[in-house]
Amino acid sequence: MGTEDSFATPRTVALEAELAATRRQLAETVDELADRLDPRANAQKVVEGGRRYVDEGRRLVQDVVSGEASADERNRVLAVAGGVVGAVVLLVTIGLRRR
Repeated sequence: MGTEDSFATPRTVALEAELAATRRQLAETVDELADRLDPRANAQKVVEGGRRYVDEGRRLVQDVVSGEASADERNRVLAVAGGVVGAVVLLVTIGLRRR
């Protein structure tokens, strides 16, 4: 028996197993945090979300123009269009006042 075997009591074996499990959990947590903080991955998620939003908006506008949209969908498109027109008017007004 070597000196390593003399320390292999059931308690030390259990502690080593617990330590190994804790190390694995810590490594997984670090990997997860690194993934969450990755700028490229976050930018890609934003781009994908924007694309879905634009695609949904495009589909909704096409449905309104073709007459296939429900009354609620028409109202949503009109509300957004009104908001866009209002924002443009506000920006133009601010730009003209600064001159």
